[in-house]
Amino acid sequence: MKLFFVAPGNAGTALEPALQNVAIGVTDIPALLDFAQNEKIDLTIVGPEAPLVKGVVDTFRAAGLKIFGPTAGAAQLEGSKAFTKDFLARHKIPTAEYQNFTEVEPALAYLREKGAPIVIKADGLAAGKGVIVAMTLEEAEAAVHDMLAGNAFGDAGHRIVIEEFLDGEESELYRDGGRRACAADGYQPGSQTRRR
Repeated sequence: MKLFFVAPGNAGTALEPALQNVAIGVTDIPALLDFAQNEKIDLTIVGPEAPLVKGVVDTFRAAGLKIFGPTAGAAQLEGSKAFTKDFLARHKIPTAEYQNFTEVEPALAYLREKGAPIVIKADGLAAGKGVIVAMTLEEAEAAVHDMLAGNAFGDAGHRIVIEEFLDGEESELYRDGGRRACAADGYQPGSQTRRR
């Protein structure tokens, strides 16, 4: 492979000779498909969550194109916090206590029952902005109103997850799906995120 196309690309990718920016939005799946077919792209690698959730992998595979990424169904683990929490509970995977809500009043009643600190999350993709760690009940109530009644995160906030506040560190360990414990054998380092 001598040339890589990046959609939509950015100023940094424009400087790299082996990369060519393509003015197609990441969620314009029909245009991405047309481009990949017309250019006879060997393999598409998807980075952002939004096109994955919208089904770009399913669409490309149905057209017989090679693409790397999860299907729309699998991407729901990233695209919907409520789906993920329900999945974790259903499979008995430890997670913070939670409830999902689409209406303000039941959400406020739950907040008052649980107290603060507490975490309110917009269900959908919100560009990393859809989580409020409320240290007081007033902050929590404002977040519920902003998301469910005030449209603070658009469609992403029409359903929310209210979750138990857990204080501590988060760490990640990546595996290749086979034998390799990537972080343990030096293949891929683990990562750690400090969260409040």
